[in-house]
Amino acid sequence: MDKDYGHLEIRLMELIKERGLNKYKLSNKAEMNWKQIDNYCNNNITRLDTFVLCKLCTVLNCEIKDLLIFVPASIEDNN
Repeated sequence: MDKDYGHLEIRLMELIKERGLNKYKLSNKAEMNWKQIDNYCNNNITRLDTFVLCKLCTVLNCEIKDLLIFVPASIEDNN
């Protein structure tokens, strides 16, 4: 049985709203495909691309800790 080690949440949609942008504007500024932005907004990513994360942090003028949040598994789930 696999243990639950927690997961990462991508806060891209919140940052887009805080910056007064939308997905289309961000995709243009970051030179990324709109669908890729949409997948990051919906936490529909299986493997994070460090280059994409760097682009997003640069365009949104944020740090990686603003974009990604680690949600630990509950203690009960790990027993």
